[in-house]
Amino acid sequence: MPNIVLFSGSSHHDLSQKVADRLGLDLGKVITKKFSNQETCVEIGESVRGEDVYIVQSGCGEINDNLMELLIMINACKIASSSRVTAVIPCFPYARQDKKDKSRAPISAKLVANMLSVAGADHIITMDLHASQIQGFFDIAVDNLYAEPAVLQWIKENIPEWKNCIIVSPDAGGAKRVTSIADRLNVDFALIHKERKKANEVDRMVLVGDVKDRVAILVDDMADTCGTICHAADKLIDAGAVKVYAILTHGIFSGPAISRINQAPFEAVVVTNTIPQEEKMKSCPKIQVIDISMILAEAIRRTHNGESVSYLFSHTTLRLNKTMADKPDISEVSSFDKSKLKKTETQEKNPLPTKEVIEQEKAAGSS
Repeated sequence: MPNIVLFSGSSHHDLSQKVADRLGLDLGKVITKKFSNQETCVEIGESVRGEDVYIVQSGCGEINDNLMELLIMINACKIASSSRVTAVIPCFPYARQDKKDKSRAPISAKLVANMLSVAGADHIITMDLHASQIQGFFDIAVDNLYAEPAVLQWIKENIPEWKNCIIVSPDAGGAKRVTSIADRLNVDFALIHKERKKANEVDRMVLVGDVKDRVAILVDDMADTCGTICHAADKLIDAGAVKVYAILTHGIFSGPAISRINQAPFEAVVVTNTIPQEEKMKSCPKIQVIDISMILAEAIRRTHNGESVSYLFSHTTLRLNKTMADKPDISEVSSFDKSKLKKTETQEKNPLPTKEVIEQEKAAGSS
């Protein structure tokens, strides 16, 4: 079995380091820089011949530069004779441009998928795609992981009144996501119908459902300028909600987002760390972060060992996910044998593949 090599792009080094720590690996040596004319230059600093390469690069910050950097890193590893190159993209760039919703509109998500395939990627690992159909844009394997198990865990641990809550979708497109969470918590759900005059501007909102005297939890896959969720929070308070929380997988928070959140009636705005949030947390005390590095690390471990990843679609790992404030305890997690990564050794150190878990995986696979 080939060895594993984990590289980090420049978009989210902190998350890459957390994933590496969870796996007991050191990040691979790579130098990324720009020429004076702003061309991106990447130098892989170690041999990847015959290796199983994973490159962690999120679609955030300088998105176009980071995307180009990822493509160059994939191609550099591919032409250096790596056995397989997997792009780990926690937040997929251009995911909102996934359909032709008006004349002459581009389907940019499909273009990004083509670019990744042509660059040489053999496999994609991402999280909470804006539309699951984006997986069909690829001719290579795509694992779309879900933050839902970590979200359910956060709700149960941090909202005392969660049994009297109602899960709310800020738009009709998120109804499926919200009903799934509501069913697993055994609570009711509601949704808000919105009409847009143009992108990033909401014209009118209509609440469908009863939130009076209940804790309302807004759930969405991403928030950019936060106009939608802040309008939705005001609507829920006006409708009689006692408290309002927002839980988002990707907290983009561009433009006036932080000031809007500070002025909105949220108890907390919870996001995952698919996008760096440290600076935004300093400006907005309402923002809380769920660490999803364990989910990504376990997906990488299972992919490398040829194990099923479907268990992660409906479960967190058996150990609790830690928040950003916690330092990862490497002694608690599985590690790789850097020289020869034997499957049996990994299983001894990681208690996941027990008889009970294997039965759960088989049940999940058959469903």
